[in-house]
Amino acid sequence: MARAREFDDTKVLDAATDLFWRQGYAATSVRDLGEAMGLVPASIYNAFGSKHALFALCLDRYLDRNMRERIERLEARQTPRVAIETFLNEIVARSLADPRGCLLVNSALEVAPHDAEVGAVIAARLDELEGFFHRCVLAGQRNGSIAAAPRARDLARLLLTTVMGLRVLARSKPEPALLRGAARQVLALLDPPVTEQTK
Repeated sequence: MARAREFDDTKVLDAATDLFWRQGYAATSVRDLGEAMGLVPASIYNAFGSKHALFALCLDRYLDRNMRERIERLEARQTPRVAIETFLNEIVARSLADPRGCLLVNSALEVAPHDAEVGAVIAARLDELEGFFHRCVLAGQRNGSIAAAPRARDLARLLLTTVMGLRVLARSKPEPALLRGAARQVLALLDPPVTEQTK
């Protein structure tokens, strides 16, 4: 019979996530994790298998909480054009408020180039984000709130690139005017052209 865990999964995983987020994967040792999580290294290996497996779990939980939940909330409550604008504005606000940056972007830069498993997780989540933007753009083009050109797929990819760029830029130059201005210019590309009828 398996022995019940003597710790709170949520609490220890939150502690591990915070440490990976602040220090990066390579700079975080199992000893560091044990101190942050309140566990001895043997307990970490018994519960999670390895540092790599623990990191993958932390990254997946982070993405569920921060990206997937945001997408679901915005698609359920906002019109397509507003959903995109709200997503970008929230990204700017989070980038300015949290000096740790984005764990997804940090991991994409540090871990993914050398780790096929983590790289596959990140690629799949970026596909989800592009899919969200693509659905919003298509719906907005149908209802006239988003310009009919460029192609929806191209706009979705531009929005994905913008999110990643904002997150990276915020790490070295977290200036509100810079980040908000960049987001504003990209959003302007979504606006339908002004005609005599819409003036």
